[in-house]
Amino acid sequence: MLVESVFEAQKIPIKYTHDGKNVSPPLELIDVPLNAVSLVIIMDDPDAPNGTFDHWIVWNIPPNLKRLGEGAAELNRVSPSPMHGINGFGTTDYQGPSPPKGKPHHYHFKVFALDTQLKLKEGATKKQVEDAMNGHILSQAELIGIYQR
Repeated sequence: MLVESVFEAQKIPIKYTHDGKNVSPPLELIDVPLNAVSLVIIMDDPDAPNGTFDHWIVWNIPPNLKRLGEGAAELNRVSPSPMHGINGFGTTDYQGPSPPKGKPHHYHFKVFALDTQLKLKEGATKKQVEDAMNGHILSQAELIGIYQR
């Protein structure tokens, strides 16, 4: 499985950050396994000063939803709706890069194809999602974007 976006492992355009429109970038998922039951997206920043900082956690995405446009409005149009986890900002929506000034930060967009739906409540933590995924990952992909203020 592959994940692609407008920045393709390079600098994340400003519109997808807190310095811009703060909307999620478009993502395209390629070669999702045919037997996948659901997808998970986790975006985090391991370069954050106090350890890995979570920006976006979404699970139970239908596996046939292989393209998310800018802002991921598609997630609001599927039923049942995918679930959103709590991020480092204390919200359950996408929050783009917002690093302190200085060195570049690497933002990891990780996508997992699972053989099940996760039975977690809205607002679960990344650790809870990762624990629930354990033993159910069919395939995974990662895209890394860079942002520096």
